[in-house]
Amino acid sequence: MTSSYLVLTAPGGADITHEKTRIIRDGFTVLGFLFPWIWLAAHRLWLHAVAAFLLQSLGGALMDQPGLWPLGAAISFGTSLLVALEGQNARIRNLLSKGWEEDALVSADSLSVAEEIYFSEIQTELDSESRVPSPHWNSASRGDRGNATSLGLFGFDGGR
Repeated sequence: MTSSYLVLTAPGGADITHEKTRIIRDGFTVLGFLFPWIWLAAHRLWLHAVAAFLLQSLGGALMDQPGLWPLGAAISFGTSLLVALEGQNARIRNLLSKGWEEDALVSADSLSVAEEIYFSEIQTELDSESRVPSPHWNSASRGDRGNATSLGLFGFDGGR
């Protein structure tokens, strides 16, 4: 299944090795659905994590009250669903507010394929001193070979 991956570069531009470049999948997160406030805290979205924790706690408290179980379940489920669907978007917005820049949007089947697509299109700029010297091949120096075979093998002229 093809997903969209957003490529973010660190503040001040990407370094030569692109070690700080982040590729984030834009879509549903299963861990964000199962553990919403823990997932948000793990990605340093502190305010979002506190809000999700309070909503989950409120939902749990309402589920203990007689007659309010459906409301509590709806609040807990809604919080989990919201984090699962919009958690990555909040993570991206948080990084953008810290100076990260959107560099590309890649459609791929997996994270490894998205990385291959993105990094295959980047030209690495090396100094002329660090380049490996390559031999200069002169194709005009070869003589005319004609119909001769190589390595002592018999030629095939169509006859015996």
